[in-house]
Amino acid sequence: MTVSIDARGPRWSAAITTVVLATALVTSNVWIIAFQAIVFAIGALRGPQFTPYALIFKSLIKPRLKSPVTFEDVRPPQFAQAVGLGFALVAVIASVTGAGGVFTVAVAFALAAAFLNAAFNFCLGCQMYLLILRARTAK
Repeated sequence: MTVSIDARGPRWSAAITTVVLATALVTSNVWIIAFQAIVFAIGALRGPQFTPYALIFKSLIKPRLKSPVTFEDVRPPQFAQAVGLGFALVAVIASVTGAGGVFTVAVAFALAAAFLNAAFNFCLGCQMYLLILRARTAK
C-alpha cells in the first residue's frame, strides 16, 4: 500500500529546514544541526508527514490554504529525508571531531537541497530516488 501526502507539506518543511540549516551554517552550532538531524531521522524512519514541521503545516498552514490539495507518493520525500539525515550526521560528527571544513560542506549541501525545494519546488532527494528506481527497474 502506497501512502500519499499533501505535496505542499514537504515544500513548507523545506522552507523551515532552510532557515534552520542556514542558522547552523552561520553559527556553526552543533546543537542546531543535531536538532535538524533528529527532524530528518523522524522523516526518514516514520515519514515526512510525522516531523514537527509537518505538524505545524497541518495545524496552522494547511487550514488557511485556498489551493486544491495535490497528493504525492511519500517514498521520494522520505528518501530525501534520509539523504538529509546523512548530511546532518556527517556535520554532527565533523563538529564533534573538530573538522570545521567538513561541517561547513555537509551543512551547505543539505542547505542547498532544502533551498531548491523551498524556493523552486525541486526536491533533489526525490529526483535521486526516482533515478535510482529507474536504474533498478531497467535491469
